[in-house]
Amino acid sequence: MSKIPFRFKQFEVHQDRCAMKIGTASVLLGAWTKVSSNPCSILDVGAGTGILALMMGQRTSAQIIHAIEVEPDAYEQCFENLENAPFNEGRLFCFHVDFREFVVEMDQQYDLIISNPPFFSETTASPDPKRDQARREVSLPYEDLLHGVSFLLTPQGYFNTIIPYKEHLRFIELAEEEGLYPSRLTYVKGTPTTEVKMVLMEFSFFKISTLSNELVIELQRHVYTQQYIDLTKDFYLQM
Repeated sequence: MSKIPFRFKQFEVHQDRCAMKIGTASVLLGAWTKVSSNPCSILDVGAGTGILALMMGQRTSAQIIHAIEVEPDAYEQCFENLENAPFNEGRLFCFHVDFREFVVEMDQQYDLIISNPPFFSETTASPDPKRDQARREVSLPYEDLLHGVSFLLTPQGYFNTIIPYKEHLRFIELAEEEGLYPSRLTYVKGTPTTEVKMVLMEFSFFKISTLSNELVIELQRHVYTQQYIDLTKDFYLQM
């Protein structure tokens, strides 16, 4: 397995010990999440490599950026990736803990919570048990994720996530049961002619009109849309 890190413009990510590698979904989420509210504290739930915490470290001046990862190998690699970030300066830290335990034990609240949660269906099963565990929703059911978010999010805070399109309506219903309401939705398509695959979602405790739009990644293979380039150009080396 290659130990060559994934290099971004301002940091690099080692991922050889992580079952879930860096993918488009995480980079999209990290770039799409609004930080105009200048969050002082940020939490990345199910951090994997730590990519989202690192992106938040680059994009914000938040002095507290915490990541949670339960899988031992991924935790160790996440910890090292955060420690080695050039902009760490004591701001980034990873906890090796189950999110449900973290919710009970932690008295910290966060202005921004971000998560690319594990999801799994029989059609996505792979020969790699670690990868399947990382993706299997049972490892952190949506109900538990949202319940924890409702406890840890500050009253004025925002929760950002990315969910498969086929799951997003159920996710919204579960969120509303916890007093969280969608403020922004972006429907992500691979190309102009393909179906919506993922939905970028922002929630808060306020019932407001939901802003929604569509994002297309590619016009054709390796020909990216200007919208996607503008969103990710601060991170990808080739954008």
